[in-house]
Amino acid sequence: MIVIGGSASSNLAKDLAKQLNAEYVQAVNKTFPDGETYTRIEAESLRGEVVIVQNSYPNDKLVELLLLQDAAWGLGAEKVTCVIPYFGYARQDERFNRGEPLSAKVMVEHIQMRADKVILVDIHNPEIMDWFTKAKVKDVHAAPCVGDFFKEFGVDLVLAPDEGALKRAGWTAERLGVDWDYLVKTRLSGTHVHMTPKNIDAKDRKVLIVDDIISTGGTIVAATEELKRLGARTVMAACTHGLFVGNALDNLKKHVDKLACANTLESEVSQISVAPEVAKAILE
Repeated sequence: MIVIGGSASSNLAKDLAKQLNAEYVQAVNKTFPDGETYTRIEAESLRGEVVIVQNSYPNDKLVELLLLQDAAWGLGAEKVTCVIPYFGYARQDERFNRGEPLSAKVMVEHIQMRADKVILVDIHNPEIMDWFTKAKVKDVHAAPCVGDFFKEFGVDLVLAPDEGALKRAGWTAERLGVDWDYLVKTRLSGTHVHMTPKNIDAKDRKVLIVDDIISTGGTIVAATEELKRLGARTVMAACTHGLFVGNALDNLKKHVDKLACANTLESEVSQISVAPEVAKAILE
């Protein structure tokens, strides 16, 4: 087995190669003056299963992924597994307005054309996997790795930002052996929202808020301020995919006591490796 690391999530790719005891090859990548992407796998030939680790976000990474698939087959790969830590366009999973494309389905159709198996990590909508009809697909949960990472921080309550994310909070809490709940939002005025745990008092607790994606960070900041007002001792935050749009990362660091995310997207707080869970999925 050979692991090919694209220009996105290269740290995860290296961790994965170690987990699988596989050879690691970092693909060469550059952008031409006209904006087109060039990539190359520096190997004489490939045999057996090739694992390509590459995000399909942003757009240039998607193009690189498609080109890496073709390069792997061109070198003689017998099986290609694509690990897509962050799946771009996953949030456009229906036609919200007339005339819109099913963007997530378009990505699925193109990616599965040249893959035998696709490994995703905390896909935003699991129903997207139903569109994989030509390649096997598996969605890996980061929760066990998040839980293991935060064991040393004394967390005694895990919270989801809303009821829809409660399962993820539960999986993380079970790994930590602590309570879990979700936050309920009550709008008090046009500018003020009250957020409180549904069933469990946060007073004197060391709280960890977990979500799949942190984009602007606004919800986490508001929840942190509210939890501290309610008497929480510390408030920490974690996510699988840290997009951190604009100045979100700097703003979050001013409010939470600890911030960490998985290494699906690389940043200074990508401290949680999901390689162990991805390796299990590949070997299944």
